[in-house]
Amino acid sequence: MADLGLSFDNPLFKQFAFYSGVVIVKTMSMSVLTALNRIRNNAFANPEDYAIAKAMDKDFKPTSPNPTVERIRRCHLNDLENVITFVLIGLLYVSSGPDPATAVTYFRVFTGCRLLHTIAYVGQLPQPSRALLFFGGLAVSMLMAVDVLRKASY
Repeated sequence: MADLGLSFDNPLFKQFAFYSGVVIVKTMSMSVLTALNRIRNNAFANPEDYAIAKAMDKDFKPTSPNPTVERIRRCHLNDLENVITFVLIGLLYVSSGPDPATAVTYFRVFTGCRLLHTIAYVGQLPQPSRALLFFGGLAVSMLMAVDVLRKASY
């Protein structure tokens, strides 16, 4: 069986694992940020959640939907759409034996774009900041995908 290079003995895979880990942890942290803002803003998603809040505070008044909670949720959904794609295509890309300098640049650009995209989204920075960051990350994933398809074509 061929060695795919998906090992921490491979410096490129190690870099990919690091940057993937960063964006995965960032994506997971969006769930916590959503939950904290739901609690802070009394904006729960389900009736049973309202029941718990009402039992703890008789004067509880739900405020759902809450614009802050919904903004964070949309940012999280955007992460799910982009980070999962990056990780999956990135595994194929690393196993295809790419140029290490190009690959590390891709990993860094994608990670930077996703971190800054979150700041732009949650911080409500004016457009086109968020769009440019989204398309920067998307471009990286597309470039890796094209390289994989080119190398895998038969």
